[in-house]
Amino acid sequence: MKVDREIKTLRVLALEKLRDAIVGLQFKPGERLVERALVERLGVSRTVVREALRHLETEGLVETIPHQGPIVAHLSVSAAAQIYELRSILEAAAARACALMAAEEDFARLSAALDSIRSGYADHDIKRILDATTLFYEIMFLSGGKTVAWGIVQTLNARITHLRAMTISSAGRSTKGPSEMEAILTALRARDADRAERACLSHVTQAGDIALRILRGDIAIDQSMTGRVTTLPADAPDPGPASAPASAPASAARRRGRRV
Repeated sequence: MKVDREIKTLRVLALEKLRDAIVGLQFKPGERLVERALVERLGVSRTVVREALRHLETEGLVETIPHQGPIVAHLSVSAAAQIYELRSILEAAAARACALMAAEEDFARLSAALDSIRSGYADHDIKRILDATTLFYEIMFLSGGKTVAWGIVQTLNARITHLRAMTISSAGRSTKGPSEMEAILTALRARDADRAERACLSHVTQAGDIALRILRGDIAIDQSMTGRVTTLPADAPDPGPASAPASAPASAARRRGRRV
């Protein structure tokens, strides 16, 4: 049997939109995630919302507080520091391998991803920046044969992306971030493994320092970089009877295309 194209159900779409909203800082750490409000805003049933929240809890983006319910998870300074420490080890190794093993077309794909990052900054489109940044690193890891290392990164991807959203929303990152990644790409294209490793370590160190300062409350984020998550498409496949709309307002919300 042949599948012509991917069809996403409401469950998957709701999960993606909620994840994007949290990662994109539309919901702040500690903010309550009220089921009824999410049902209205997403236009799906309580069952779908609950499943999405449970999944996001496994990703570390949501936590459930007794007698209060689900909230956006707080990421501690200690946990963030450990994530950046792990990133520095894995990304530096991936950069070295990429410089030595990648094909020329891989460098072209890295350049295209970097162009998308720059255009995302220009348009204040945080989702485009995050998606393109993830793609940049995926290409770097996989073109260097670091498939196991990329798998490890993927297990932390939601929290990495959440931290990344904070750093790219800080003052000055619209120029410094892409410049640091350009330095990585330049070293990769020159097939200079040592320089690529150093550039990668420098970039992760700079980003990590900003993230930790944000978590400590020393610096603020640029609110113009938030709030770019789109709505669920009206023609998304229904996941089945168990997820039928819980109420008339929820169905009406889907028709109106309310935003998260």
